[in-house]
Amino acid sequence: MSEIDHECQYCRHEESCSEHKKVRSEEEIKGLLNRLSRIEGQVRGIRRMVEEDRYCIDILVQCEAVSAAMNAFNKEILSEHIRTCVAENIKAGNDEVVEELVKTLQRMMK
Repeated sequence: MSEIDHECQYCRHEESCSEHKKVRSEEEIKGLLNRLSRIEGQVRGIRRMVEEDRYCIDILVQCEAVSAAMNAFNKEILSEHIRTCVAENIKAGNDEVVEELVKTLQRMMK
């Protein structure tokens, strides 16, 4: 199968499907949404800085803070994914999930 013809190993839709689901606890959802709300606030703050013609370095410092916050968010999602989705799929005999993880990590490390 070519990249274009690749099917999702979980639901047999095209690779870009959005049919995958992940059950998360209320606590996990609340924590993730709180992180995202803080990041949204930081981005709105950067927008205001641009609108107010703030000094470039000040804006860049805030941009780096947003990048760091997104990296922390990604690490949290990734670690939970490995502990649950990847582990469960490997136990079920679906080793293709490892290749999916490798491709995801390669995209994240660009």
